[in-house]
Amino acid sequence: MNGKSIWQMIKFTLFSASAGIIQVGSFALFNELLRWQYWPAYLLSLVLSILWNFTLNRRYTFQSAANVPVAMAKVFGFYLVFTPLSTWLGHLAETSGVNEYIVLAVTMISNFVLEFLFCKFVVYRHQENTLPKKEKSK
Repeated sequence: MNGKSIWQMIKFTLFSASAGIIQVGSFALFNELLRWQYWPAYLLSLVLSILWNFTLNRRYTFQSAANVPVAMAKVFGFYLVFTPLSTWLGHLAETSGVNEYIVLAVTMISNFVLEFLFCKFVVYRHQENTLPKKEKSK
């Protein structure tokens, strides 16, 4: 593993952490203040974090000029599998008595690892570092 890959993982981690703050904050708002059930609170907070994370990681982590709708469609495909599975498993865990914040933490860690691998090896494969230098500096 080279220095460039390590720096890429660091950036992905930092952007994912910021997306995690958005997800936990919005989840807490929906769960504690609005008193939503687990699954709608989780689902909407996940969507908010996905949009944030995709935007930042495409531009700054992978620096990809890949066709945005195509890249987003690939990420959408990932979440077509991940979201129903994690929502269902999270709901089962939460209704079985596991604290909803523990369920959320385990789900977020799984999402972090799987999404990095998916973006690196599927979404931006052969399309990393293709942003024109002018756009990288903005």
